[in-house]
Amino acid sequence: MGKNVGGLDRILRIILGLGLIAYAIPLGFPHTGWNAVGWIGVVPLLTAMAGSCPLYSIAGISTCPRN
Repeated sequence: MGKNVGGLDRILRIILGLGLIAYAIPLGFPHTGWNAVGWIGVVPLLTAMAGSCPLYSIAGISTCPRN
């Protein structure tokens, strides 16, 4: 699978992923019972680190300037 996640997209995924994980750990957020949903933030972090998003591949999207 080739790279299909560009620079700005990667930065936004990292910010979103860290924000969701911070919500899961309740760092400054109240415990709501929905905090476990924040662990979904691992997915954007992994796709940002890998530089490849499976959903982008399926949809034929690429934000990477090399593609």
